Amino acid sequence: MMYSLSGATILVTGGTGSFGRRFVETVLQTTDPKKIIVFSRDELKQHEMRSALPEDHYPTLRFFIGDVRDADRLGEALRGVDHIVHAAALKQVPTAEYNPFEAIKTNVLGAQNVIRAAIARGVRQVVALSTDKAANPINLYGATKLCADKLFVAANAMSGEGGPAFSVVRYGNVFGSRGSVVPFFLSRRASGVLPITDPGMTRFSITLRQSVDFVLRCLKDMRGGEVFVPKLPSYRLMDLAKAIAPDARIDVVGIRAGEKLHEVMVPRDEARRTLAFASRFVIQPDHPWWDSEDYLKSIGGNPCVPGFAYCSGTNDEWLSVEDLRALAAEVRVG
Repeated sequence: MMYSLSGATILVTGGTGSFGRRFVETVLQTTDPKKIIVFSRDELKQHEMRSALPEDHYPTLRFFIGDVRDADRLGEALRGVDHIVHAAALKQVPTAEYNPFEAIKTNVLGAQNVIRAAIARGVRQVVALSTDKAANPINLYGATKLCADKLFVAANAMSGEGGPAFSVVRYGNVFGSRGSVVPFFLSRRASGVLPITDPGMTRFSITLRQSVDFVLRCLKDMRGGEVFVPKLPSYRLMDLAKAIAPDARIDVVGIRAGEKLHEVMVPRDEARRTLAFASRFVIQPDHPWWDSEDYLKSIGGNPCVPGFAYCSGTNDEWLSVEDLRALAAEVRVG
């Protein structure tokens, strides 16, 4: 189910990233926005994106150089904007560990700037992209994203009646995205050796297209305050290695600092306020302004049982080696 943004003005922070670019392309191909603004700090990526989506074919597309750390520039970019998709972040775990102040400036203070600018400019909706690493975080990146999630949920009280609605979308690494295990395995396939952190490791799987469609669906359904989590299949890292390089030797190198054995997207402590639907979970805000009884009555869903956790290692749905091989065949390296 796609959310029509016809006639609306949308701004995408981090709009030249993998998700941002696919989101912009999808909106341009499936609806008729009044304007869609790519907001990012990378001049080269904006040039490449502008070349791929030329103005004579996409006259509603705009490019703004800017950084979410810059509150004044955000305020300028948000004039007349109806919807924000906040995808800008410092996302690499090692980068955040070695540059903690920079990660906080972008992921936490940048989120604060987006919230304040959205309220000041009268934006209608804000959807912020989060990560599985924000659930029970063990690294700085996850901690900054958890902090940002809390800011966006609490922003609904700050915006007041008639102000912007803020919600969060949480999912794991996009299959085959830059810096993830799939392109790494593909690049090492010819060597005949694949380094694996732990043979028991599992991950959730979501494609770029699925992530974009899920955000569009959440834009349609959000009230403000929810954390939306898609139901996804899991895969075993060893199965991924078999799919990509079945004859390669496996070199077990150990789990890296800040890395989990299994991904968690709904931790046990949040299950008591989580509703399960056919294709997603909704974590309700733990604030006095949220009416959980009314939400359950009007939206439906099934409350999760006490002690439930949505974890890649205990999932009900798994990708086979053949499934993973088909997905990996679509991934480009470099």
